[in-house]
Amino acid sequence: MIESILVASDGSECAIAAEICAIALASKLGASLSGITVVDDHLVRAPSSEGLNLPPFPEAEASAYYRARGDAILRRFSERARAAGLEVSCDVANGSAADRIAERSLASSLTILGRDSRSDVSRGGLFGSTAEAVTRKTTRPILIVPAGAQVTGPIVLGFDGSPGSKLAAKLTVALANGLGEQVHVFVDSKDKGRAVTRFDDVRKLVSGLASPIRETSSTLGRPDVKLVDAARDANAGMIVMGAFGRNRITDYFIGSNAAAVVRTSAVPVLLAR
Repeated sequence: MIESILVASDGSECAIAAEICAIALASKLGASLSGITVVDDHLVRAPSSEGLNLPPFPEAEASAYYRARGDAILRRFSERARAAGLEVSCDVANGSAADRIAERSLASSLTILGRDSRSDVSRGGLFGSTAEAVTRKTTRPILIVPAGAQVTGPIVLGFDGSPGSKLAAKLTVALANGLGEQVHVFVDSKDKGRAVTRFDDVRKLVSGLASPIRETSSTLGRPDVKLVDAARDANAGMIVMGAFGRNRITDYFIGSNAAAVVRTSAVPVLLAR
């Protein structure tokens, strides 16, 4: 199911963690690997200087500098990949970072990027601006990686019975079998009977797992907090969940629980769609 992996990097701490995760996953899953970095328009476009009597903006020099920086980022990534025995194709693109990454994501089974970019001095209501925008624009699975994280350890599947969580279950089977990791299934429901039904549903979806699942449920507290806690308690290497929850009407661009999990998780979060 995961045959090709695209990693987007801007050289930031989170992006380096994304590169490391991408190389590890490509090595274990036998997936092809590609990398992209984007020279964003706003970095090389002259800012407004009306009435300020400033010298001309050095657009050509700025463009050349950021192009050279992009080449250096991908050269370092390529060296890391080759050291792991992988071949990688890389490209420096120009334009909107979110647009270019989202466009390239359509040709890959999985896109991986850091949670926060160089330009994200602080996170607002959701998470890093580039990761947020790519998540909103792409129609493919995306793995969002916080700084310092690695994909080693059990996989925690967050399941709420939505179409997105059913896709997440299928991705979890492919990942767990390819990585040789155990799966912990987390079901949150205020209704115990509904939780039983959801466990019945998810057991069928993950019946192809090589190892038996471990089950966790909760009827109290916020689902996003409980899911992050479950991942911590399991020493998980990844959380997999649907990008959208059951109530699409109240979602902004991804489910509110998914956004909260991405923002607070210490491990990578794979959003299935």
